[in-house]
Amino acid sequence: MRDQKEQLKDIIEAIASIERYAARGRDALESDELIQVWMVYHLQIIGEAAAQLGRDFHSAYPVAPWPQIVAMRNVLVHQYFGVDLDEVWQVIVHDLPPFKKQLEEILKMLEEPKSDDE
Repeated sequence: MRDQKEQLKDIIEAIASIERYAARGRDALESDELIQVWMVYHLQIIGEAAAQLGRDFHSAYPVAPWPQIVAMRNVLVHQYFGVDLDEVWQVIVHDLPPFKKQLEEILKMLEEPKSDDE
């Protein structure tokens, strides 16, 4: 099983993968099936890795909207014919940038060496 730092890195890498193609704009998402699949796939990775972090981790780092992230993964996986590209785009543009910053901060905290007093 991957540890929490690896899972956070997986999420950050998935966000970076989405950002590469999001730079092409919403029209590319709407018109290119491969970009749609790419974006949805990486959103699924984000949700799955977030779920694998577990509730204890979510409670320890409540700055991120963990339940919504996991719920979106479930919708993308189980209701794939009902995926709303408007919602996908809103998440990509509005939610992923601050989420990425939150994850980078959490990762920094986890990677900081602990003092001997702790």
